[in-house]
Amino acid sequence: MKMKEETSRTAVAAPCDIYEENGKIILLFDMPGVSREGLSIHVENDELRIEGRRAREEARNGDYLVREIHDRDFYQAYSLDSTIDKNAIEAALTNGQLKVTLSIKESEKPRKIQVKTAE
Repeated sequence: MKMKEETSRTAVAAPCDIYEENGKIILLFDMPGVSREGLSIHVENDELRIEGRRAREEARNGDYLVREIHDRDFYQAYSLDSTIDKNAIEAALTNGQLKVTLSIKESEKPRKIQVKTAE
């Protein structure tokens, strides 16, 4: 799996940790303020695309003295190799963290070969 560089977008890449856990590859994105409705995750051909939009809340009363929190678009794309089961990708959003789980095809997982004795 490789991250693809995308230069034509104004979105930023969300901070991401990638690790392996129980034979699966986990992508953990930090996406504060992004709602489930603001997320779009697609697999097309051998590419996984993750897009998110954080929309700021407007002040209810008063005027801003300082405004440093802005709308933000997140975008990342990854090339998936043939070991990933593209039909078994799962995603969950919890407390501003998006967890994408990539399953490795059973045929690609390491397995132990039983050695038999010849008689």
